[in-house]
Amino acid sequence: MIFCRYGDPMSTTARQPIGSVCLVLHSHLPWLAHHGRWPVGEEWLHQAWAASYLPVLDVVTRLAEEGRRGLLSLGVTPVLAAQLDDPHCLREFHSWLGNWQLRAQYAAGRWRGHDPALREVAAAEYRRSAWALDRFESRWRHGASPVLAGLRSAGALEVLGGPATHPFQPLLGRRLRRHALRVGLADGRHRLGGTPGGIWAPECGYAPGMEHDYAAEGVTHLVVEGAALPDLAGDDIPVRLLGDSEVVAFARDTELSLRVWSDDGYPGHADYRDFHTFDHPSGLKPARVTGRDVAPEDKLPYDPARALHRVGEHVDDFVTSVRDRLLRQAEATGRPATLVAAFDTELFGHWWHEGPQWLEGVLRALPEAGVRVRTLGEVVAEDEPGPAIQPPPCSWGVGRDWRVWNGDRVADLAAANREVERRLVDLSDRHRTPYRDPVLDQLDREALLAVSSDWAFMVTGDSAADYALHRAHEHAGHFHRLADLVERGDRAEATRLAERLRGHDGPFGHLDARDLGAADRSVRSFPPSVVGLTG
Repeated sequence: MIFCRYGDPMSTTARQPIGSVCLVLHSHLPWLAHHGRWPVGEEWLHQAWAASYLPVLDVVTRLAEEGRRGLLSLGVTPVLAAQLDDPHCLREFHSWLGNWQLRAQYAAGRWRGHDPALREVAAAEYRRSAWALDRFESRWRHGASPVLAGLRSAGALEVLGGPATHPFQPLLGRRLRRHALRVGLADGRHRLGGTPGGIWAPECGYAPGMEHDYAAEGVTHLVVEGAALPDLAGDDIPVRLLGDSEVVAFARDTELSLRVWSDDGYPGHADYRDFHTFDHPSGLKPARVTGRDVAPEDKLPYDPARALHRVGEHVDDFVTSVRDRLLRQAEATGRPATLVAAFDTELFGHWWHEGPQWLEGVLRALPEAGVRVRTLGEVVAEDEPGPAIQPPPCSWGVGRDWRVWNGDRVADLAAANREVERRLVDLSDRHRTPYRDPVLDQLDREALLAVSSDWAFMVTGDSAADYALHRAHEHAGHFHRLADLVERGDRAEATRLAERLRGHDGPFGHLDARDLGAADRSVRSFPPSVVGLTG
């Protein structure tokens, strides 16, 4: 536990909050099941699951058991939720956890007679792997949905939904955009027992007018990128109506977010475990950051006690920053303010080893500092939003525009996605049936997987770009091969291919391709002003 300096949570200050903060975590990975293992592929899922999803939800569970409520707004994309419930993924993750424990044992043997700090690193890894195995076998063996549904029903967190495969929505035509959102919201309803009212819009991507489609699908609130809204800089009302709709937009607070998540943010401190330095025989990470210009072989061994002390300092720094901001805004306006700090969930534990400890410390310390922690949904239910905003076309990508997903480096991918979408809509119109068709359903599924925003993001950022290109071309190739069979009328071969593809590309069993055919046809699918925009 992290102890901070703000005193008794039941103090007068705690009972009379000076303002509130919403902590928003966005959990997402693309569809990785059956698509490679190492260095990307299922290994990516297993690392994030073990290092982030298990410990972060364990923090929420412990605090919920103490009676705390409204701790987080936790976005879980439908494509990630599908993997966290998938029998294949559950089996493979269980095996991976056992292998992690074996690797820790191996490292302990290798480092016998070396620096005692290295032996403690191995021992700590063994304890963490044993803890993860216990948590998985006792709480997660039926998947993530029972865990999330229980915490949601207890009021400990709000679960945010989103479009099915995390597409960059502004580059989709209206029919496919709304279809992807409906599939995603239905998936949340099936897994959690209730349709999410709030969503995390993929990449915080926005184009004017999208709010009307959100409203039509029952979305009540979402997060937008504060840095893309200069008119809100320093504003004390980050909670606004979006355009001329009733959808509420929460502007992500750039200052608070960058205090944690930037080159100069907390995770880069010299005392924290270094993400990039590996002991390759064991796969463990035995070093602390030490210094930015220190070569991997010269980095000092990780010291958990030293890191824990630094976590406490960084909890205090963040809470003090939140408190000071709220006091200044309350003094200036005469009313309590609300701040929104949003991050990727994978930052906590996977990228920043000590992140879950920091998160728990912050969630405990904020109320002690007189700051109320609320979910986005609670704010929507309790507060009147400020005056409407009309953001420009934007995202939280580089430049706050759309270049990551339709810039020069990914122009071919963007064009390929448009062709997949065009053909999917055309086939949907020409092959409508009164009953569900597993061939058209798989055609729909491959199209949604092909237009995932991740592939262009990875190519533009040069992060496993070859893997991303392979995946994008693979799903588009499957789509076109199946579409060719449909157009030729070769039903038998189309059925056989659809069944084979469903074996490894099978999320969203409820997906019904007829939904796309039933979508609103009153708007053109490909507005030129949207497709060509780069910011």
